Amino acid sequence: MPKRKSFSALDIIKRAISENVREGDICIDATAGRGNDTLFMASLVGDSGHVTAFDIQSEAVESTRALLEKEGLSHRADVRLQSHAEMDTLFEEGTVSCITFNFGWLPKGDHSISTKKESSLEAIEKGLRLLKKDGIMTLIIYYGRDTGFEEKDAILEYLPTIDSGKYTVLEMPFVNRPNCPPIPIIIFRDE
Repeated sequence: MPKRKSFSALDIIKRAISENVREGDICIDATAGRGNDTLFMASLVGDSGHVTAFDIQSEAVESTRALLEKEGLSHRADVRLQSHAEMDTLFEEGTVSCITFNFGWLPKGDHSISTKKESSLEAIEKGLRLLKKDGIMTLIIYYGRDTGFEEKDAILEYLPTIDSGKYTVLEMPFVNRPNCPPIPIIIFRDE
């Protein structure tokens, strides 16, 4: 029997997204990064759906656009040099099927530049309103070294305040992994 590879926060999130996003859906990658989540969702939404990705770093926007172009899916997504806290200026409430966030810093980028609790909390709140019934929001909180602890604490304090009559929130920390493992979170809009 082959040895199972290590299970990651990204595995959990990708499975949740793939089980909930369908052809024709509208999705948001709130933190484009290197474009992997944007590409993944673009592969799921088909030619009748669309993904909009946000990032405040030009390097991330360029990386995401290049990846989409390389994979032939740039027609299914647009990438904006804009804060995720501004997503509500482009979408109406109750119209988005999936929103994904990766909080922290740009992979292989400058670790002194990272998401901040103020804009991240604002984006989560706005995103919850944008989700349609049965929509899904995923979060991965990356933190460690000298960054991300304040944001992690603020998000984890905020999650229990989300209306349980409208949303189901699942937090799935890795309890036996050292060195500040990423924390995957899934939020379902129930009504």
